[in-house]
Order: sequence, then structure tokens, then C-alpha cells
Amino acid sequence: MKISLCMIVKDEEEVLARCLDSAAPLVDEIVIADTGSSDKTPEIARTYTEKVYHFPWCDDFAAARNFAFSKGEGDYLFWLDADDFIPKAEAERFPALREKLGAELPDMMMCPYDVAFDRAGVPALTFYRERFLRREAGFLWQGRVHECIAPRGKVLRYGFRVAHLGSNKIRGARNLHIFQKWAREEPLGEREKFYYGRELYYNGLYLEGIAVLEEMLGGNGWYVNRIEACKTLAACYEARGEREKALCTLFRSFCYGEPRASVLCMIGKHFQNEKRWREAAIWYEGALVCRDHAEEGDLEEPACRSLTPLLELVCCFYALGDKERAAFFHKKTEALAPEHPSVVYNRRFFGDLKDCR
Repeated sequence: MKISLCMIVKDEEEVLARCLDSAAPLVDEIVIADTGSSDKTPEIARTYTEKVYHFPWCDDFAAARNFAFSKGEGDYLFWLDADDFIPKAEAERFPALREKLGAELPDMMMCPYDVAFDRAGVPALTFYRERFLRREAGFLWQGRVHECIAPRGKVLRYGFRVAHLGSNKIRGARNLHIFQKWAREEPLGEREKFYYGRELYYNGLYLEGIAVLEEMLGGNGWYVNRIEACKTLAACYEARGEREKALCTLFRSFCYGEPRASVLCMIGKHFQNEKRWREAAIWYEGALVCRDHAEEGDLEEPACRSLTPLLELVCCFYALGDKERAAFFHKKTEALAPEHPSVVYNRRFFGDLKDCR
């Protein structure tokens, strides 16, 4: 059984070798589709593989990925971005992953993708992505931007982690411009409206973002995207000073599924900003008991279920004059993240915790 690594790249000379050094020893074939680099990316790629192709860029990431996949000859097609990296511990697990693919023959293997990290290098945001695809299943990428492959057939989950380390490459409003062009040419689906609304928010186009996200929520999109859309929509309203609409939008997310810790933290922050400390504390304490929904596709930081609400509870109870309760939550942050700047600040602020009893 063979595995082909299929990638699309452009102007990635800063990070491509880092990625391929971590992945090349693990796979049987590497396919690189360059979409128009002006730096040394193609030359670097050719030091790892002869299969380096030029794909004319057409504002369509799915088209580029499908081209790269079409050149792969392995039993399974495996994708990475140039600013991804396979940690040593995960590389050591790769033989077991290969064995699992060979034994169970899934059509798709979903794996965790670590896309953000805290100061200690611990993953701060992880979600599952389609990572290994059986070539004969004929999967196709969909979406001009934020492209994906819809799960079908036999889907297997496995704990092989890929780290998204990022790069210094300036991307600007590239994704926004693709969405704007796409929306002019044809109606967008619910998933595309969700990501389009996020791009509008990121680029400060709050009113336009509100219109797109409200339209998306009026449809029948995936429940996880609808919950996430409520968070972005609330942020758009907040940025425009429409705080009551922002709060109502966060409550609206409860219509689509089990409350998420990130939403409860946002509600807590709303009341905290109004100095309604008791109400804020209720929502932060609720965040501490929320479940992890990462395997469902949520884009939520684990800290929303732990450190973030704990730190805010320290502030809320101190503001209420309950120093003992504030110290109680501070102790929890000490056990969880003793070197976090806010924890260090609170340690100095409280001094000897015995004085708080």
C-alpha cells in the first residue's frame, strides 16, 4: 500500500523545506502543484520530488487541489499545506497509521489539525480534517476557498496530528476577493455564506457581514456552522456598537445545538463589560462544564472551557468583594497555567493567598 503526499504551493520558500523534511521520509510519493511562485519554491520542491507541476491560478483552491490529487498514484492521497509540519512524535506513529489504513481500508481518514498554539506550544485550537483519501474512491475537493471534501463511504478517525505553524507570507484580502468574485458569478451555498461572512468580518466590513450571516442563518446550513455564525454575527454587531443585538445573537446559538463554552464566555464578557459581575460569573461558571465538541467540527479553543473563564471569575468575584472566592479560582489558574502572564500578575496582586481567606 502506497501513500502520496499531494500539495499546492505558491511563494513558500520560507517554509516548504520545513514541511517536506518532516513528511518526505513517511510517504511513497510527493506531488507538488505550484500555482505561480515568483520565488524559489519550485526549485526547493524539486529537491524532494520530480513530480512538480505548474497549475495556472484561477482563484479556485479546490481546482488546484484536484489537479494535484489527479497526479497522485498512491492507494491513499494525503494533503498538507506548505506551512504545516509533522512533529516527531507523530512521525513515529506513521507506521501504525499506515498499518491501520491497510487493515481497515477506509475511504477517508479524519485526523486532528492543530492550527493555533499557546505560549508553551500546547495546541490551543484543534479540529478534525479529512487527511487521507482512498484514491479509487474518486473524492473531489469543493469550494473555491476554504475548500473541503464532503465525508462519504467508510470514514475512520485517527489521532495522527498535523501542526499548522503558519508563515510570514502576506495574504491580505485574498480570500475576501475570491468570495466577492464568486458571489457575483453564482449563488453561494450555506457553507460558503458562513465563510464569506467571516471574511467580511475579518476585513472590517461589518454591515456586509451581518447581511450575509443573517441570510446564512435563515437557511438550512450545518448546525456547527450556524453556531459559529452566531459568534461571528455577534462580533459584527458588537463592532457596530449594537450590543443588545450581539447578546441576542449569542442566545440564538442555543437554538442550533448544545451551548458552547466560547459562546458562554462571550455572554459572560458582555455582562462583565456592563459591570454586572454576578451575571457574568454565572455564564463563566457554565463554560467550565461545557463539553468538548471538537470532533463535531467546532472551531473553539480549549481554553474557553478552562483558563479563560477561570481568569474572568477571579476578576468577577474580586469585583463583588468576595476575595475568598476570587482566590479559589486563582488557585485553579495557578494549577493550570502558572506561567501565563495573567496568572503571574494575579499572583503578585494577591500576594500571600492566606491573606485572602
